[in-house]
Amino acid sequence: MIVVRPATADDIDQLLKLTEEMDRFYGATEFDNLEIRRRQLQDALFGDTPAAKALLAVDEDTAVGFAAYSFLWPAAGLTRSLYLKELYVSDAQQRRGIGRSLMEALFDVARQHDCSRVEWTTDRDNLSAQAFYKTFGVEPQNGKLFYRLEQ
Repeated sequence: MIVVRPATADDIDQLLKLTEEMDRFYGATEFDNLEIRRRQLQDALFGDTPAAKALLAVDEDTAVGFAAYSFLWPAAGLTRSLYLKELYVSDAQQRRGIGRSLMEALFDVARQHDCSRVEWTTDRDNLSAQAFYKTFGVEPQNGKLFYRLEQ
């Protein structure tokens, strides 16, 4: 049975495995050493000033997916929004409803924090993600352009 819960510092090793698998999905072939990645993950999710939060989908004791998110402010008026940065389900675990469970848990988090919206992006060529998101009755927005400055 799949359980979705907030990730904790005890989950770092499983998150490291999932994030490496995710990076490979996006085409990465080289990685920083494990200790650097562990430190980065610890700091980003559980450090003094966390950059994000994560939900973890677990099947018995094995992490099979995660959703990384942050809150943004302001959204509509002075409300906040929940921004989904990454949704990843292990390739071997896809088509089991895990992505849907993670999304529904995110929507619950947004309601608990009085968010006026939940927002996310996907790559233009990721047609399977677009088809998945469409099952929630959500159409892509074309009112904004996305910019990135690499540092």
